[in-house]
Amino acid sequence: MLCLLAEIKRRQTVPSILLMSEKSLTVFFYANDGTLALSNRTMTKRSTAYGEYSDTSQIGGPGDAFSAEKLLEPFGVYRQRTEYRRTGEDARTGPRQSEPLLVTSTFSLSGDSAHNQAMGHWVGDNSSVILTLTKQYDFNLGAFTESSLWRSVDYGSTYIKLNNKVGSTLACLYVCPTNKRKIMMLSDPELEHSVLISSDEGASFEKHPINFYMDGLLFHPTQENWLLASSPDNKVYSTMDFGRKWQLVSENVTPGRFFWAQTGLDREADVVHMETHIAKGRAQYVTCRAQRCTESNRQYLFPGHIDQNSLVVQDNYVFVQVTNSGQASYFVSYMRESFKQIQLPKYCLPKDMHIISTDKKQVFAAVQEWNQNYTYSLYISDSPGVYFTLSLENLRTRREQGGNLLVDMYKVEGINGIFFANKLVDHEVKTFITYNKGQTWDLLQAPNTDVAGNSLHCILPFCSLHLHLDMPVNPYLPGRIFSKDSAPGIIVATGNIGTELSSTNLGMFITSDAGNTWRQIFEEELGVWFLDNGGALVAVSLVATVPIRHIWISLDEGKKWDRHSFSLVPLFLDGALMQPENHIITFTGHLSRISEWQLIKIDYKAIFSRRCMDGDYQTWNLHNKGEPCVMGEKQTFMKRRPGNRCMLTQDYSRVISSEPCICRAYDFECDYGYERQADGKCSPAFWFDPNTVPRSCSTSQNYLNSTGYRKVLSNNCKEGGKDVYSPRKQHCSPRPPRGLRLTTSHGDLTANLGSNVTFLVHLDDGNSLWTYIQLDFGDGITVMYNLSRRGDGIKHSYRAPGIFRVTAHAENSQGYDSSSIFLHITSPVERVYLSAPIVAIRKKEANLTAVVWPVHQRTLTFFWWFENSSESLITLGGSIAYTFQKEGMNRVIVQVSSGCNILQDTKVIIVKEFFKSLLLSFSPTLDEHNPDIPEWREDVGRVVRTAVSQVSGFPEEQLFVSLFPGIPTTAELFILPETQLSEHGKGNEEGLVSISDILINALNQGLIQFELKPDTQIIVYITQLTSAPLVDSNPIHSSSAMLMLLSVAFVGLVAFFIFKFKRKIPWIHVQAEENQEKEPERIGTVGQNNTMSKMKHSEFPSEKELMEKELEARTRGENGRNGERVITREFPTCSNV
Repeated sequence: MLCLLAEIKRRQTVPSILLMSEKSLTVFFYANDGTLALSNRTMTKRSTAYGEYSDTSQIGGPGDAFSAEKLLEPFGVYRQRTEYRRTGEDARTGPRQSEPLLVTSTFSLSGDSAHNQAMGHWVGDNSSVILTLTKQYDFNLGAFTESSLWRSVDYGSTYIKLNNKVGSTLACLYVCPTNKRKIMMLSDPELEHSVLISSDEGASFEKHPINFYMDGLLFHPTQENWLLASSPDNKVYSTMDFGRKWQLVSENVTPGRFFWAQTGLDREADVVHMETHIAKGRAQYVTCRAQRCTESNRQYLFPGHIDQNSLVVQDNYVFVQVTNSGQASYFVSYMRESFKQIQLPKYCLPKDMHIISTDKKQVFAAVQEWNQNYTYSLYISDSPGVYFTLSLENLRTRREQGGNLLVDMYKVEGINGIFFANKLVDHEVKTFITYNKGQTWDLLQAPNTDVAGNSLHCILPFCSLHLHLDMPVNPYLPGRIFSKDSAPGIIVATGNIGTELSSTNLGMFITSDAGNTWRQIFEEELGVWFLDNGGALVAVSLVATVPIRHIWISLDEGKKWDRHSFSLVPLFLDGALMQPENHIITFTGHLSRISEWQLIKIDYKAIFSRRCMDGDYQTWNLHNKGEPCVMGEKQTFMKRRPGNRCMLTQDYSRVISSEPCICRAYDFECDYGYERQADGKCSPAFWFDPNTVPRSCSTSQNYLNSTGYRKVLSNNCKEGGKDVYSPRKQHCSPRPPRGLRLTTSHGDLTANLGSNVTFLVHLDDGNSLWTYIQLDFGDGITVMYNLSRRGDGIKHSYRAPGIFRVTAHAENSQGYDSSSIFLHITSPVERVYLSAPIVAIRKKEANLTAVVWPVHQRTLTFFWWFENSSESLITLGGSIAYTFQKEGMNRVIVQVSSGCNILQDTKVIIVKEFFKSLLLSFSPTLDEHNPDIPEWREDVGRVVRTAVSQVSGFPEEQLFVSLFPGIPTTAELFILPETQLSEHGKGNEEGLVSISDILINALNQGLIQFELKPDTQIIVYITQLTSAPLVDSNPIHSSSAMLMLLSVAFVGLVAFFIFKFKRKIPWIHVQAEENQEKEPERIGTVGQNNTMSKMKHSEFPSEKELMEKELEARTRGENGRNGERVITREFPTCSNV
């Protein structure tokens, strides 16, 4: 059987070689910690297999991801790309060719010509020992049939076969990352279950049997003898003596979701973080000590269940995902503190989220928003990883066969704050660069000339340089873009020049000044590595079908290239092993399809004449298009003068000076809730209230109120004389409790009888230090506590089944607030949305509808609570008509029960004697930003209400705006009388008419408008009414309305005929009698209910005609204005959906 990768993310590579014969069908990849990845893809001839790697960490996705930016020098390579345009090794123009002699030697691995897999490792620290394992895998049998272990002690000049010492068929080889003298190998589990360990760089081995099938291995980051191993049956084992004894840690562990403790973060070094799965696709986040993981010693640090395959423990952070009713929420723990929900911009509405990086105490995340299908957006967090702001939209992404997400983004090594990203712009992929950690992004200026010196006429923004940013599937293959800490400012990449990124006409490009200017160095794609600690470059052809015997080396940052021969006979290159410390390259390949493995050692020290002295270096000043301040400081670097043939020392200083700059706008990123404007300033988003005060702010304290900016992490600028960006200290004013919400820890409104239920109370505003909560569990038991002292919730156990009204009452010296839920003991919770009118007429029936998602086919039971009543009304349908008896704010709670499923929603309805309303429409641009969800409609309605109040001077308390669901976006504006005047009747109705006239005039002139986002202004209009229904397009209801009109007309004609000719019909006796007691009845047409037909009021008779004609009394109305509807003591059917 083959070994699989257990966990490779965030681990550095060790010098390792990847070897493959032309008959090879699979390849193993090894990392510094000994973890192993197996490719599951096949190939033919000399093409290669692809391993399942990713450069992102995924929350809630399949498997764990590979953080390619964490890699050190990629040492092992294998053949992959075949799209090069060259047809022969020497078919290259441009570079100067010469033949300096290199010291080379060749060794043949005799007897292993049938082996189709090979891998190699440098072992020890700056050692001369190389271990190479070759294997033969029989695809018919599905097992290894042979293996050979080779060891070299002279840097690869000669090798000795160790099969007699090993005595087993080997499947895997690992090198301890914290002590590279220690080796662990696994025998083929189809033959025996054992491990072979060595503590002397493979000079001797001990064999120890194991009682489980090992398919993954994880070394401890600091303790060389501690390891975790996984098995196919989802069990995790631990050893504290480097594999001699193993102990079961846990069962039911999600594959790849187990992590060692981090030094300085976890209390004990042997803590293991795991995701253990339970029934129904749920999992738990568990921690315990590796050798003491019984149930009593386990800790469950997240209060509730999490989604499977969502746990990520990386650096200072722990991430989990929780999905309820199809909506995912993401949580983060920073520095092992309690979990907090990740806050993305309100209308980001993420469909997917992946962690890209957690370097320097900041999180980079790729988020797929609600309106994105093939692209993601880049978001950057604050230090705790809670509040995220947008950096770049429409990042190019793609998924591998295993489901891992690959994001086209690259972090430049050696210089802080520089990133490349490929962005989709008008259906074209373009490459952008940032020098300030994502605050501004710019296109790349193309070179002035090509590799032959011909002028290139490429003018921004119509033409630019575009780079391939994808990391190699095999982490030991040189990437298509790379940089190095020890060579700051030098970046080599594969790309093209034009209007967009292309996969054809590729060339190799280099920059020596961190991306400001570029030069083309090759007209084709080559494999390029750094040599001599970044002081030199080596280029090798990677065309699988072309044998090679030359390499090209440059000592002047790619300006000139020297050709060197390493073999008299061309070699089909299978892999390369490079060790910067000893100036040795080892090539592995074949002379022909049936030849032995050839290991060629190349010692390139001869190209250097001496070690570098002080006079061999020059300085270089980092800049961004001439601006010397980058990430808040002026930095000067030192590097070798181009062309000097001297060897760099490993410890020479790269940065020789650093001077802080005065802070400017782009040294800060927009704080949460703010957006960058065209002029560079940060302004509040339309949905964000910048005056929100922290709940923990006590009356006697101060708090820091954001100015809209937060300093870019790792930016070193210093504040100037006028501090305009940092948060400002403000006094905490007394505030009553507001926005009290009562929930359970799992979000459920159900619990099993006798189980503990954890109640959580959340307060949007109010002084939590002086706010006390009284929690009534509904079963006769009540507790009281201070809100600031019980952040983990209150637990309670019910002893009898039933439905309990649980009420939380928050109170301080400024006021109080309350919230209630009705708890069912036996069913899980889903979602329900209560569609209800915003305004209702007192003593007139109002229609309310409970909308359930997803739609249930079976019978539902609905429970309704009105006006703070403890007794519910029960219906079998989702609609109910209710008559409100009191004016004011009336709270309605609805629950729906379907078997064991319970759902709840709450709405507040304003009850008045009369009101007026106007129908509104908006600029068509608003439809492009309408996600058609209730929360968005509520926020836009609030913004429109504020705009109307500002223009008209009418108080916001008497205005309400409700948006209709669907596209195009329309709304209804409600104008309410003052509370103390609503009982005076007709006179105040006329006052509302005057106000509505003012609003109609303002709407017709386009005076009411608001800013949705930067450079997006929305104008509010009044809707022009027609004889067609206003909202409802239901043909049945439309037909009913028409029949009603025809019936009224017919009855009117009959009445007129009888009245006209009554004296001529003796058997007809007409008695006209006015009924002054009976009030005309009418169904109002105000609202947003899509099940009601709507007509203009101008279609109804006037009040005078109603007094004259009793037959038309039931359709009393008034002459309607353009877009205006007047409602007096009638039933409105508008719904805020």
